[in-house]
Amino acid sequence: MKLLLISNSTNAGEAYLEYPKKQIAEFLGKNKVEKVMFVPYAAVTFSYDEYQRKVQNRFSDFGIEVDSVHRYENPAKAIEKSQAIVVGGGNTFHLVKLMQQHRLISAIRTKVFKDTPYTGWSAGSNVACPSMCTTNDMPIVQPRTFKTLNLIPFQINPHYLDAHPDGHAGETREQRIMEYLRVNPGMYVAGLREGCMLLIENNKISLIGNRNLRLFKYGSEPKEIMPNADLNFLLNL
Repeated sequence: MKLLLISNSTNAGEAYLEYPKKQIAEFLGKNKVEKVMFVPYAAVTFSYDEYQRKVQNRFSDFGIEVDSVHRYENPAKAIEKSQAIVVGGGNTFHLVKLMQQHRLISAIRTKVFKDTPYTGWSAGSNVACPSMCTTNDMPIVQPRTFKTLNLIPFQINPHYLDAHPDGHAGETREQRIMEYLRVNPGMYVAGLREGCMLLIENNKISLIGNRNLRLFKYGSEPKEIMPNADLNFLLNL
């Protein structure tokens, strides 16, 4: 598999997809990709056409054309013919519902296991996991199931935050992840902080970015994983 799983699209004060553009360009470039098939279904408050244009504006910087599944009568067929797959962020529940409705789960899995490059950010990283259960999003629609692409054997929590704002009496992100692990004790959850991404290729996994990953496992204290640490065990769970 060839995966680039990005925590977030935009760092505060930066342009859209500014911080990961070098890694996206290298990832697609070394696989000789000239055109990607975009999945825009996480968009809710703006149109799929707008989303495609927004991504195209950035991908034009490195000479890659952005097509989109929403332009096809049969989106699954469009995936089957793609050189690479890109899944954008937004609302994960909406994304998964539409992916299921258009039969993209099996189509994307088949392509990725045939070595088609896949990259996504935020919700697009969430859906690479066995389930969408570690999303941060509100359930604005109801998918048939929470099961997703299952490209990796662990969960990602994108936009992971350590902060507990002053005056906020609700649960922290860590507490929410611990709730998930209490009822899914066999899983690992990677708290992927903003500005970071996971590159998975040649049966190896690399953390890219200037922040640590926070790794959670039921019954163990969370661990801070540095970018140069060996994470390959996560691919063999």
